[in-house]
Amino acid sequence: MSSLSRFALKDFKLNTCEAYCRQSPCLSSRRLPTHLDVRGEISVPEKGRSCAIQSKTWGPIAAGSSIVQTSRNSKVLCKAATNASGDLPTPSGMSQYERIIETLTTLFPLWVIIGTIVGIYKPSAVTWLETDLFTLGLGFLMLSMGLTLTFEDFRRCLRNPWTVGVGFLTQYIIKPLLGFSIALMLKLSAPIATGLILVSCCPGGQASNVATYISKGNVALSVLMTTCSTIGAIIMTPLLTKLLAGQLVPVDAAGLALSTFQVVLVPTIIGVLANEFFPKFTSKISSVTPLIGVILTTLLCASPIGQVSEVLKSQGPQLILPVAALHAAAFAIGYWVSRISFGESTSRTISIECGMQSSALGFLLAQKHFTNPLVAVPSAVSVVCMALGGSGLAVFWRNKGLPVDDKDDFKE
Repeated sequence: MSSLSRFALKDFKLNTCEAYCRQSPCLSSRRLPTHLDVRGEISVPEKGRSCAIQSKTWGPIAAGSSIVQTSRNSKVLCKAATNASGDLPTPSGMSQYERIIETLTTLFPLWVIIGTIVGIYKPSAVTWLETDLFTLGLGFLMLSMGLTLTFEDFRRCLRNPWTVGVGFLTQYIIKPLLGFSIALMLKLSAPIATGLILVSCCPGGQASNVATYISKGNVALSVLMTTCSTIGAIIMTPLLTKLLAGQLVPVDAAGLALSTFQVVLVPTIIGVLANEFFPKFTSKISSVTPLIGVILTTLLCASPIGQVSEVLKSQGPQLILPVAALHAAAFAIGYWVSRISFGESTSRTISIECGMQSSALGFLLAQKHFTNPLVAVPSAVSVVCMALGGSGLAVFWRNKGLPVDDKDDFKE
């Protein structure tokens, strides 16, 4: 879902504004591009230029007005402002193609539902995406995510260690323990329990960025947490699966680590390096990768369902209950744990990140490293549960809105 972090972050920062600063001894008179964030604050862009506009007395923000802030020594004019309802204005800087891709991306749950129906009733339409092609498709998604990242994103992680760290801990402590507990409480068979534990140990998925965007959460934070959990997966996923499921079935931790490294970390690093050292090249292909990402994501969701369709038809309710319980509990615990010290926007972000993970990675690892095909079933069911649960929660939160006095826990 490379389109997600690109479009969601672009819309999250709102439209590009034009700031006109009066000439002062330390500032030449020129027009400076800047961004207005959702709280109505002015931030000077990252690309090497900086401007400090100092004033002793600032006036209030006038919603819907072109004048954002005033002082005795400076006046900043901006063409974009939040409207009275608090909703984000429609991004005017996007081309028609970008608008179409953003719409297709936001409708991700719809494509999952269609893919699920096709996978169950017409599996031959999607099961051609077998292990080798599935690996290639997942690797391309990781590459496309890397193309949206820069080294500055990792420096931002260092500036937000507590915020990003809590998301990482919920992903790799709360979620795996939930999977293990549910497997014990429901007395699941060894292969199904192993599959549930495996998918609960997987990193955050790119779909969580879409849900965060819809819920009015912190998209930048969501992208950073997904990146950190993805990189951490090369150690945490095999280690936790070995510890929690090793007593049920033999677990090849080294094989899991190697596959995760090849499918997740290598493509991501290649994407980051390409974006950092070949920005002209990545900017050209960035217009094509979103559409490919949407198609691949839909196929990667539909193919697992098609490959276990017979099992789902015969044991559907028994398989859906533990997976749905896993995601519901993860959403709830992630949110309420975060509310102890964070604001509403950050708590929504961590909740969604905790409840949505890369089920496609879990399915791939189950297929490659476990002989029993039932181990892959929970990951296939998880694709649907996490997409529908996350998007439903996001729509609920979007309609609810954010508190006026919601605090900002994220440092740019």
